[in-house]
Amino acid sequence: MNERLGKLHAYPFERLARLKRGIEPPAHLSHIAMSIGEPKHAPPAIVIDALRESLDKLDSYPATLGSLELRAACGGWLERRFALGAAAIDPASMVLPVNGTREALFAFVQAVVPTNSNAKPVVAMPNPFYQIYEGAALLAGAEPWYLNSTKLTGDLPDLDAVPARIWERCALLFLCNPGNPSGAVMPRAYLQKALALAERYDFVIAADECYTELYRDDAAPPVSLLQACQADGNERFRRAVVFHSLSKRSSVPGLRSGFVAGDPEVLASFLLYRTYHGCAMPVPTQIASTVAWSDDRHVRDNRLLYREKFGRVLPILSPALAVTEPAGGFYLWTDVGRDDEVFTRDLFATQNLTILPGSYLARDTPDGNPGRNRVRISLVAPLAECIVAAHRIRTFLAGPCGD
Repeated sequence: MNERLGKLHAYPFERLARLKRGIEPPAHLSHIAMSIGEPKHAPPAIVIDALRESLDKLDSYPATLGSLELRAACGGWLERRFALGAAAIDPASMVLPVNGTREALFAFVQAVVPTNSNAKPVVAMPNPFYQIYEGAALLAGAEPWYLNSTKLTGDLPDLDAVPARIWERCALLFLCNPGNPSGAVMPRAYLQKALALAERYDFVIAADECYTELYRDDAAPPVSLLQACQADGNERFRRAVVFHSLSKRSSVPGLRSGFVAGDPEVLASFLLYRTYHGCAMPVPTQIASTVAWSDDRHVRDNRLLYREKFGRVLPILSPALAVTEPAGGFYLWTDVGRDDEVFTRDLFATQNLTILPGSYLARDTPDGNPGRNRVRISLVAPLAECIVAAHRIRTFLAGPCGD
């Protein structure tokens, strides 16, 4: 067996299951799940209809590169959404469909990290982070390097805290914008700074932009790493690759559909890897995805649903908990002022409500664990359920376990 498998950490939800084991929550309270970022809004009818109408296309193997129609739809959306300009994205060389960004993020590391380096390569990542970043780095034989994101850094990874000796070994930098779990949005200047480091130290940036369509301020939607490239005159998006998904944008996590876009030289190598990887997107999924990326109305409606949830939940929680609406995403990332595991366990035991300890999403560093004493509350459930959950948390905070 691959000895590197032994280096993998238990997944956050495996640890959460162990934390809850043996606890009998109140039977009269229905369970509310607010731990996983799994959208529960109704999928767009146009996407479901397209999928249903294309089921007769299951009689052939799909191409790893995907259809030109799908790649053009993805590129067109990037140009519209991020004001990149017409023909900024070449669908033939700058876009690659993937079966959800989780699969793509993992595979990308295996393709990018060098195997013949004199020094052990580094994959740098935010801390807290999406655990796929770390697992992919470990299985590629790289050293994960954690960039703490705290209140002092505006919940953004601290690029200045990375020593030059680490940048010199860096093969890949992961960024997540807006951040998971904080929802912090990276300014264009921040992204340009990261690009300058990539140029100086010769590494690739993988920008996980799955939450870019869930934001608070219509006047200032999150920017893309591709926009930062253009601002620097980098029209070929050198060293920059972005990852986008329909899971959050269109509330279809089960479709397992996304795409990767950016540097054509990097994507050519990634395509070669994926050709052997055997991960081509089924044709019906491609057709439904083309429809989804071509329509923006349902995305706006989806965004408004999350804004309504924050608008209804925060007034209930804010008198008892330090919560604010994030700039992006659909999580509340809050300091509970006590052990996050104990808080999560006791909340489940008394209110039959599951959230996620913040320390499960981060790693210990010499400067501490930036998830310690924090919890992530996912507002993916229907509005009525989110309101009930907020009242239960408020009740918990007022009771003996919450004192």
